[in-house]
Amino acid sequence: MKKIFRNGFMMLLVALLLVGCGTNNETQKPVDKDNESVTSSVDKNQEDENTNLDGHSVMIFCGAGMKDPFGVIAQQFQEATGCEVQVTYANAAQIQTQINTGKEGDFFIAGSKEEMKPVQDLVSSSKDLVQHIPVLAVASGNPKGITGPKDLSKEGIRFIMGDPEATPIGKIANKMIKDFDLTGKVDIMANTATAPAMATALEVDEADVALIWKENVKGDKLEIVDSKDMEAYIKIIPAALLSTTIDEEAQKAFDEYLDTQEVKDIWIEFGYEIVE
Repeated sequence: MKKIFRNGFMMLLVALLLVGCGTNNETQKPVDKDNESVTSSVDKNQEDENTNLDGHSVMIFCGAGMKDPFGVIAQQFQEATGCEVQVTYANAAQIQTQINTGKEGDFFIAGSKEEMKPVQDLVSSSKDLVQHIPVLAVASGNPKGITGPKDLSKEGIRFIMGDPEATPIGKIANKMIKDFDLTGKVDIMANTATAPAMATALEVDEADVALIWKENVKGDKLEIVDSKDMEAYIKIIPAALLSTTIDEEAQKAFDEYLDTQEVKDIWIEFGYEIVE
């Protein structure tokens, strides 16, 4: 009799243990409808936080001078969402022609608001992102003693500037020359397509001073001339949403991503200042 009782007790204990294990299973469905409703809500929130855009794509045109920060922004969005991000980097004139001719694309990240005007008919909306700050850059140590725009007319100063017909930074240089009555008084070595190319020219001593964007002054070979005169030429980088989009869901998701703190931190890391 003791043996039978013992066996019966053991079988009951095993049965209770099996039931207990079953209730701890994470994939088990909730017993009542209230719990089921809560579980569905949690799952939906998790999906919202991790947008899945596999199979979607977004086409972006971006000024060449912003390639470094925007390359990081595009890559992180693609990795986070699975959305394919195609970015074309070029000077403003090239991008404007491509947008107007090809009638395609989702965004134009321009060097200034003025650069949106030639494609305005294809812009559905726009918003300010960061300040684009032009500076006079020189070799480290400022060997020629440049203090501001007026010094560009001094004898022996080799100046390099962007193409005023193609780039925002070139247009700014042209305006600065006119504002300070320097027309015909500056030794302009070349009109270069992009700000990064001008920075390289300074590094290899092909020029003494260049008007470039603040973020293009990198490393220990270059430095910025501390001149209050340059504050008048600060521009705003806008993000223009194009009406030529063919994937509105991807366009909307990227537009929202541009407003996140993650993106703002990337801009700041590369020397830009956020527009408040």
